[in-house]
Amino acid sequence: MIAFGDRSGRAAKGVAVSGQLRAALRHVAYPTLLVVLVSISFSALRWRWDLGRVTQLFLLGTIGYLVVLERLIPYEVDWRPNPGEWGWYGVYFVLTMIGGALAQVPVAAAVEWLAPPHPALPLWAEIPAALLLGSLANYLMHRWSHANPWLWRLHGVHHVPGKVNVANNGVNHVVDVLVTQGAVQLSLALAGFSAGSVFVVGLFVVAQGYFVHANVDVRIGVLNHVLAGPEQHRLHHSVDLAEAGHYGSDLSVWDHVFGSFTWRPGRRPVAVGMQDPSDFPRTGEVIASHLQAWRRPVRAEDSPA
Repeated sequence: MIAFGDRSGRAAKGVAVSGQLRAALRHVAYPTLLVVLVSISFSALRWRWDLGRVTQLFLLGTIGYLVVLERLIPYEVDWRPNPGEWGWYGVYFVLTMIGGALAQVPVAAAVEWLAPPHPALPLWAEIPAALLLGSLANYLMHRWSHANPWLWRLHGVHHVPGKVNVANNGVNHVVDVLVTQGAVQLSLALAGFSAGSVFVVGLFVVAQGYFVHANVDVRIGVLNHVLAGPEQHRLHHSVDLAEAGHYGSDLSVWDHVFGSFTWRPGRRPVAVGMQDPSDFPRTGEVIASHLQAWRRPVRAEDSPA
């Protein structure tokens, strides 16, 4: 758990950036990400690029872009990963990619067996429908992972770090990734959405997932009531459950619908991390983090919600 300190020394500790450039970056950082997302989506579908390869390159490009922004306009300088953390975060990132790949196996089999051969809607209508359904499935799985004691033993691994940044977005239990991504992708596939719409929604989810975790001093204002942003996700990682909420990492509409929206302008978490750090192994203890769900007895009081 890390509480917040004085942020006045941020410029002295970080990369020197003028006030005007900081203001400009804060305003254009998120729109730039969305414009690139739309451009790549259109180009990939128009010229029939390899969608899997495009997704991989977009993921790496998004991470690189946000890491640079974390250096230029950090929200909290102390949240930057140290060299040791970069190493452990890299291990978790690889495990997260493995979990995502494994989740594709049963989804692909189910799609081949059950999904309708042709989408019922044109692409322009499919994309928002797929986004809403996928976001709802992700919201419900995420909230259940906080409420169910055993699922929390998996998902809680993600909440151990006492800082929120792009690098530790990949700190996850591999089974948590497999279950959550599998449920979301299966819901989209069985609803009959085309590969093109699922691809576009997938890019948006990638962009949003890393953006909300970014340690950047960017605010999206009233868009917080429709889209998830870093201001909301920092609250989600709060040790104070009364202000946590925000289970949506792409859209915030379901947090409004289900009463878990707590953000207001200027609200900051009291601290992020675990209320009791002894509940889980430390992030660097990768093997222990992955085994604790089976080694320790699961009790109803283990769940944080």
